[in-house]
Amino acid sequence: MIDSKLKVLQMVAQHGTVTAAAEALHYTPSAVSYRVRQLAEELGVELLAPSGRGIALTAAARVVLRHAEALYAEAERTYTELAATADEPTGLFTLCGFSTAASRLLPPAASDLRERFPQVTLRVIEAEPVRCFDLLLSGDADLALVTNTAETPPASDERFDQKPLLDDPLDLVVPEGHRLTRLPGVDLADAADEPWIVGSPGTTYHHLVMNACMTAGFTPNIAHQADEWETGTALVAHGFGIILVPKLARLQDWPVVRLPLAGESAPVRRVLAATRKGKRDHPLVAAALDRISSSSTLPPAQEGA
Repeated sequence: MIDSKLKVLQMVAQHGTVTAAAEALHYTPSAVSYRVRQLAEELGVELLAPSGRGIALTAAARVVLRHAEALYAEAERTYTELAATADEPTGLFTLCGFSTAASRLLPPAASDLRERFPQVTLRVIEAEPVRCFDLLLSGDADLALVTNTAETPPASDERFDQKPLLDDPLDLVVPEGHRLTRLPGVDLADAADEPWIVGSPGTTYHHLVMNACMTAGFTPNIAHQADEWETGTALVAHGFGIILVPKLARLQDWPVVRLPLAGESAPVRRVLAATRKGKRDHPLVAAALDRISSSSTLPPAQEGA
C-alpha cells in the first residue's frame, strides 16, 4: 500500500548509515543507496547529505519521514481492521523478545496461537530489546516483548505502540550459608560490599544490574562477567560473588539461595509489549497478549509506575 522506498529511508534514519540499514533490511548497501536516490528523484528533493565521513538527513528528509510515520500507522490500522473481518487469520505472525521473555513467555503464547489459528505460521525470535524494535520497524516482527534501556525508543516515539505488560521483580542470588540468608529481610543496599557478577558492558543485563545498584545508593564491585543465568549461578555456587536475576528467570539446581528483595529500592524490571503504531489491536496481537497475561504469575504492570 505504501512505497517501500519510504521504509528504506526510515531504516537509514534509524541506523544512521546505509550499511547498517542494509543489514537490517537484508539488502546490499548499493541497493539501499539506489532506492533512496530513486525516492529523492521522485520527490524532487535531496534526502541525504554528506556529514564528515558519514551522512545526515536533510530537512526535506525529516518532513518525508514525519509523514511516512503517519502513513504507516494508518496502513497498520487498515490491516488490523481487515484482519478483524476475516473468518480465519492466515499468514505469518512473528513474536520476538529478550532472552527471558523468549524462553518463558513467548513459547506458550505461540503454542496457544498455533492451536487456535492453524492457518497462521508462527515464528519466535530471541533478540535484545534494541534489535526487537529494529525487527518491528523493518516488518520482520509483529509483536515484541522488551524492556526499556538507554538505547530503546522512548514511549513517545510515534512509530511504535508500547504498552506496560507486567512487572518482573529482581531476586538476589547468593551461595548457601551466605550471611544475607540469615537476615529477616534483605534490602539491595545490604549487598553493597559484596563481589558482583554482572553481564558484559552494553548488554541489557549489565544496564539492569548497574541501574538497580545505583538506585539503591551504591556502585557494585564487579568481580566477574556472565551473560547467561547458568554461568552466573555456577559462579555464585562456587563462592565467586552474587547476582541479580529476574523472577522470570529459571535457575539450574545449584547450591544457591534466591532472596526476594524488600524496601523502597527493591528493583523491578518492567516488561513492555511493543508493536508498530496502529497494530496494537490486531486480533493475533490481542490473543497473544491475553495468553501471556493469563499464564504469567507475575503482577501486571502498574500504569504510571
